[in-house]
Amino acid sequence: MPIYEYKCQKCGHITEQLRSMSTADDATACEECQSKETQRVQSVFAANSGGGGAVPDCCPAGPMTGGGCCGGMCQGH
Repeated sequence: MPIYEYKCQKCGHITEQLRSMSTADDATACEECQSKETQRVQSVFAANSGGGGAVPDCCPAGPMTGGGCCGGMCQGH
């Protein structure tokens, strides 16, 4: 189930809710002031690959070109 964010129109607090897509637009209470005057807001998606992003010396063209060791062709790595 996705996590949706709702902004309270009364106090401005953002509340997160784990909900099914079929109930995403249903009213929810603010965690701060308990107001039912909340509106779903567009959430921002973020991802972290954990990689350092450094390109080895044998890949002068860069990792997205499919050449050098980045494409599995480099015999030195």
